[in-house]
Amino acid sequence: MEKLIITAAICGAEVTKDHTEAIPYTIEEIVREAKSAYDAGAAIIHLHVREDDGTPTQSKDRFNQAIKAIKKECPDVIIQPSTGGAVGMSIDERLAPTEIDIEMCTLDCGTLNFGGDEIFVNTENDIKKFAERIYGKGIKPELECFEKGHLDMVLRLHKKRYIKSPMHVSFVLGVNGGQSGELRDFLFLKESLPHGTTYSVAGVGRYEFPLAVASILEGGHVRVGLEDNIYIRKGVLAKDNGELVAKVVRLALEFGREIATPNEARKILGIEVYDE
Repeated sequence: MEKLIITAAICGAEVTKDHTEAIPYTIEEIVREAKSAYDAGAAIIHLHVREDDGTPTQSKDRFNQAIKAIKKECPDVIIQPSTGGAVGMSIDERLAPTEIDIEMCTLDCGTLNFGGDEIFVNTENDIKKFAERIYGKGIKPELECFEKGHLDMVLRLHKKRYIKSPMHVSFVLGVNGGQSGELRDFLFLKESLPHGTTYSVAGVGRYEFPLAVASILEGGHVRVGLEDNIYIRKGVLAKDNGELVAKVVRLALEFGREIATPNEARKILGIEVYDE
């Protein structure tokens, strides 16, 4: 099996310090959490940014500041800015990180009912526009799918050449309004992937570690982090993102999967290798 790529979703746009003090807002806190994850074994940092008061932002300057600060501490790590942003942001706002020199970012592949009145809108034309910008900038997209209809959209747009090979898909499971994180749902999605497609699994809340184990055993990759789950075990808050990553490392080694370095992750994903 390939070595395991671990992505750390260190921040997100929804979790606040009312949920856990470990969630980072400031640049210094973001760097602290990125380094804790990197030191524990994460090859990719999935990055949202906040204002110092915790307000989500897609500011190009804020992303640039955070990326430079993380790279100073973790020079070879892959930084994957979110183009999802937060509910209600415009397409142009969400695409702001693509104006920076980055090697990877997310591309959300369908609309989702987040509950209440919140709808995370990604129309087919939106997805085409995102894909055109991302590929046009030479950036590797991670294709985020919250349910089977999103994956079907990916496969259809791949046939129409809006989405290019080799594809890397992220199954984000257990989100309100999306597909659940039960094992049957993960296997159903995995079996729908075309040959040669790499994938990662992000289980939200209680699904995080059961799905991590499933992906480790099935040859996929894993995303963990405070964006998705704030507990190291039931009722016990994780002290930082590094503790969540370290748990996945222990699980992977127990099942015979070695952990990919950032440059090994680049080779697996078809990204140009970082010049050390």
